[in-house]
Amino acid sequence: MKDELDNPRIGLFNDVFPPIMDGVAVCVENYAHWLYHKTGQVSVITPQAPNHIYDHPYEVLPYFSLPVPQRKPYRMGLARLDRHFQQTVRRRDFGLVHAHCPFSSGKVARRIARRQQIPLIATFHSKYRDDFRQSIPSDRVVNHIIKNVVSFFEAADEVWVPQAAVADVLTSYGYKGAIEVVPNGSDLKIADADYQQVHTAARAELGIAPEEPLFLFVGQHILQKNLPFLIEALSLIKDIPFQMRFVGTGYAEEQLKTQVTRLGLQNKVKFMGPIYVREDLKTYYAAADLFLFPSRYDNAPLVMREAAAMHTPSVLLAGSTTADIVTDGSDAFVATDDLRAFASRIEEVAQDFQLMATVGAKASHTLVRSWEDISTEVIDRYNHVIHRKNPDAQLIIPHGANNQ
Repeated sequence: MKDELDNPRIGLFNDVFPPIMDGVAVCVENYAHWLYHKTGQVSVITPQAPNHIYDHPYEVLPYFSLPVPQRKPYRMGLARLDRHFQQTVRRRDFGLVHAHCPFSSGKVARRIARRQQIPLIATFHSKYRDDFRQSIPSDRVVNHIIKNVVSFFEAADEVWVPQAAVADVLTSYGYKGAIEVVPNGSDLKIADADYQQVHTAARAELGIAPEEPLFLFVGQHILQKNLPFLIEALSLIKDIPFQMRFVGTGYAEEQLKTQVTRLGLQNKVKFMGPIYVREDLKTYYAAADLFLFPSRYDNAPLVMREAAAMHTPSVLLAGSTTADIVTDGSDAFVATDDLRAFASRIEEVAQDFQLMATVGAKASHTLVRSWEDISTEVIDRYNHVIHRKNPDAQLIIPHGANNQ
């Protein structure tokens, strides 16, 4: 086996990392886990979570941060104000840096890439314009920020997106360069033969009656994800008993709870808060019959793939980026972007438990790749970029590869 110290160090940069959770944080955490497992040389660079001690087999280099107003629990990183971090990161020699965010952590990655003359890979994950429009009333300011986002990606040696349709979002911002598709994975999985037993046990653990279909949403509780639309649609479902669980947190949580009460859904709809233990979250995915995701905001959401990994099919909006990779009635259900149509689609599907199970089983095969498998592809792509930038540079050799 090749000594891990012989490999170039991989730097992973993101403004969010556990214990603060969202889809990109889960993505970066799985990159770090599998790349460390296969190469031994990984550092994660991220804003410091309050009072948190990072306990990982790989290195985490946090830097000074402040809370983002009205976006709890997100943090605004201020790396230039953290002298200890600056001194520490300058002592690290990287072979490649990979930014999953164009803001504070991405800027750190860009400075390191320029200083050390190494490749910068940047993955475009999120619809940043939607985020800024939610909190900034000035189109001029938003357009200026998006111009800086585009400039960041133009400075990268290679730009990745997790799904082909996501490239259209980046190009709509004004980016004109090449884009590579590198999909996300899932760390969850259940064998086909085990599904029914696990599904039944999970429902019993959560106290869901056999005749009640369980609906699930996992993610940030923010208006961009179209959650008021979802709750309104649930209020239109009259002919079947059901239970709905929201997992996560966000600035719109209290507004959503108020809407649930106003519509008289409090006996059916429960807010579970954030669930950080993956095994506990797995129970909700396994127990659910449908994953309801009417978001037009998301690009390639991990949660939809995680649900699919646990044989839970999604109900999506036609025309959304998320729906671009599914086939209606085969590995997901797609409804037109209309309140009553969305509610009717849920009600129609939820009356057929066998149909939901069949489509969920198909989704587990068509929509899901393991993070371990993704990491092998990532290393190959890293090496291609390293060699292209400097043919004499040392490549990354996965553990055991030189013995095969």
